[in-house]
Amino acid sequence: MSTEPSGQIADMQGELALPRSNGELVFAAPWEGRAFGIAVALNEGGAYEWGEFQGRLAEEIASAPRDEDASLYYERWLASLERLLLDQGMVTREDLDARTAAYESGELDEG
Repeated sequence: MSTEPSGQIADMQGELALPRSNGELVFAAPWEGRAFGIAVALNEGGAYEWGEFQGRLAEEIASAPRDEDASLYYERWLASLERLLLDQGMVTREDLDARTAAYESGELDEG
């Protein structure tokens, strides 16, 4: 399975553009690739329109300090995804908090 996004996802420009190196997507940690994949899969599965996610990502990036490290792109991506899923009632805050706690405790492995 390719991790290369299609259409409007791959064509995001400017601050919204996906991090790349030599044309290939770049993920600094496994969770970044997972967050990317979840957002794309949910969109492709019809859970939401890409514009809904992209709008939230634009808001997250715009609210970040201008001197913020670009390596935090996927933190903004994840925050956008969480907000969208919460707003649409696809998950609850309790669901997210429980999953976060499971990763932090080592109960769930990132590997």
